[in-house]
Amino acid sequence: MAGEDRRGAEHTMTVRAPADRVYGLVAAAEDWPRVFPPLVHVDCLERTGRRDVIRVWAVGDGEPGGCVSRRVLAPERRCIGFRQEVPAPPVAFLGGRWEFEPVSARECRVRLRHEYRAVDDDPRQLARIGRTVVRRARAELEALRRSAELEGLGDELLLSFEDSVRIAGSADDVYAFVREARSWSERLPSAGGAGAVLVAGARGRTPCGWGRADADGRDAERNETVRVCFPPRRIVYKRTRLPELLSLQMGSWVFTPCGGTVTATARHTVAVDPAAVDAVLGAGAGVARAKDLVRSALGADSRLTLRYAKEYAEARCLRRATA
Repeated sequence: MAGEDRRGAEHTMTVRAPADRVYGLVAAAEDWPRVFPPLVHVDCLERTGRRDVIRVWAVGDGEPGGCVSRRVLAPERRCIGFRQEVPAPPVAFLGGRWEFEPVSARECRVRLRHEYRAVDDDPRQLARIGRTVVRRARAELEALRRSAELEGLGDELLLSFEDSVRIAGSADDVYAFVREARSWSERLPSAGGAGAVLVAGARGRTPCGWGRADADGRDAERNETVRVCFPPRRIVYKRTRLPELLSLQMGSWVFTPCGGTVTATARHTVAVDPAAVDAVLGAGAGVARAKDLVRSALGADSRLTLRYAKEYAEARCLRRATA
C-alpha cells in the first residue's frame, strides 16, 4: 500500500551444525517449544504441500500470548518464509524469512530477516517494534544455535515418560480438577500457594497461583509454569522457571473417554543440563542418575495428582448417580 513505512532488520549467526539439520529444527514447528524457551505450544492448523498455518503460544515479558502465522517452506533452497496473519497492535505487519547457507559439511550460516510496520506508521511505535524484533531475533538465533549444536547429545540428555490412571468418572470432571490449579493447595497435600501458574485458555488467559511449600509452610520451590488449555481433553504445559538440574521441562495432561470411564495421562519431557549435574548431585553423579531422579520425582508428583483427580471425579460421579 502506498505510503506504508515498512522497516526491515537482518541478523546472522554461524552455527556449528549441518545446514539441513538446522533447517529441520525451524521447519518442524511443533517441536519449537523444545528449541525456543519462550514458546509453550505450537499447533499446525493447516498444511498444504509446502505451506502451513501454525498457531503459537508463547510468553513475552512475563505474559502469555500467541499468534497465527503462515509459512512457506522451501527445503531445496533451505529457506522458510513467514508472516503473522493478524498482528497484535501496535504491529500492523510482521513477516520475514529464515535462510540457511552451508559453510562446510559441519557448519552453516543462519540469516533471519524481518519486515515490520506499525499501526498508522506511528514513528514511536515503529521504533519500539524495531527494538523488540532485534531482541527476539538475537535470542531466537542463540537458542537455535545452542539446540543445533547439542543435537548430538539430545538422546542422552532428553527424557520423555508418562503415567496413566483409569477413572470411573467424567472426563470433564478430571479435566476441571487439573485445570483448577487455584484449588490444588486445598486438594493436594503437597501443594502450597507460593508459585505462579499462568493458564492460557484456548480463548483467553487466566492467571492463577500455585506452588510448593515445605513442612513449615515456606516456599520451598518456586514453580512458574504456563499452561495452554484445550477443554475438556488436553492441557499442555511448559515450566518457565527451571530448577538447576534441567534445561527444559514441558508436557501435557490428556483425558481420553472410553465407555463410562476416562484414561487420564500425565506426559513429561525434560532435558538435563549436563553442566549442572555435578554441582547439584555431586561429582561423578552423571546424566543417567540425574534422569532417574527426575523421573522418580516428577512421576511421583503426577501419580499423586492423578490419584486425587480420580477420587474427585469418581466422588462427583457417585453423587450424581445417587442424587
